[in-house]
Amino acid sequence: MRRSLVIFVMLFSLLFGGYASAQLLQWREIQHKVQGRSLVDPAQTDGVEIFGKDGTITIRTQRKITVKVFTILGQLVSQASLNVGSSELKVGLRGIFIVKIGNITQKVAL
Repeated sequence: MRRSLVIFVMLFSLLFGGYASAQLLQWREIQHKVQGRSLVDPAQTDGVEIFGKDGTITIRTQRKITVKVFTILGQLVSQASLNVGSSELKVGLRGIFIVKIGNITQKVAL
């Protein structure tokens, strides 16, 4: 019985605990120049660049876009409409995330 309870609590925290905390993540527009190497070629992605470094996903765009960020298990971490310029999402976790912008899907390792 105790073993079943422990397994249930672990599954519940994995399924719902991560989702609740993910809802607190907010994109923020940044003004400073983004340093680093883009993970995608902006010429092939309509001017959208995706960066990942130190627990932060940064996107630089030349048009208004809708972005979705997922864990490698498919759990939605963030969904937002971003304006022209640079925006960042501080995930604060290490791991692999999937960034989807229109028909662009990119893996980001943090």
